[in-house]
Amino acid sequence: MRSDFRFPGQKGVYHGKVRDVYNIDDKYLLMVVTDRISAFDVVLPKGIPYKGQVLNQIADKFLDATSDIVPNWKIASPDPSVTIGHICKPYPVEMIVRAYLTGNLWRAYRDGLREINGVKLPEGMKEHQKFKEPILTPTTKAEQGPIIPMRKAKRDASRTVERGRLTLEISRMPAPKVTGRLRRNENLTASLLIIPIRRA
Repeated sequence: MRSDFRFPGQKGVYHGKVRDVYNIDDKYLLMVVTDRISAFDVVLPKGIPYKGQVLNQIADKFLDATSDIVPNWKIASPDPSVTIGHICKPYPVEMIVRAYLTGNLWRAYRDGLREINGVKLPEGMKEHQKFKEPILTPTTKAEQGPIIPMRKAKRDASRTVERGRLTLEISRMPAPKVTGRLRRNENLTASLLIIPIRRA
């Protein structure tokens, strides 16, 4: 379940929990999505056949479907398990757009949270209930390790700017772009009969 290739111009390789990423000439990344399974930051001893292909092809589909909204790193996907793209300098920030009260946000709401990133949450909401408008919650992104729990993560964009992780101009750019991607993804998944959308 681990690749071990040697490509022309290869500068290095990073073996992650699920993906093997090859640096080609410090210009391109060749990403191999394996069949490995990671649960709670532990790689399980047995993988799932063709899981890597499915994961990579889903990513490939959505990268192509939203590239007109936000340009991305992808150049090509020459194999069902492989994507080749540009090496980019990442901003250590994750722009999370939340359309539903679910997951760790639901748990925080159940425990008394009523405001997230400056947005007031009404009383009486139920798990998986859809928000009237999506809520953008930027958070710092660790290079490795588990996701920071909501109670510990600082999801205020101004704090992220103060720490020098991104400029104020960039911090104000993503909102319409990420919500645009959300709408596009919702429509695409609905058209593929993956997730039904209930229109108010």
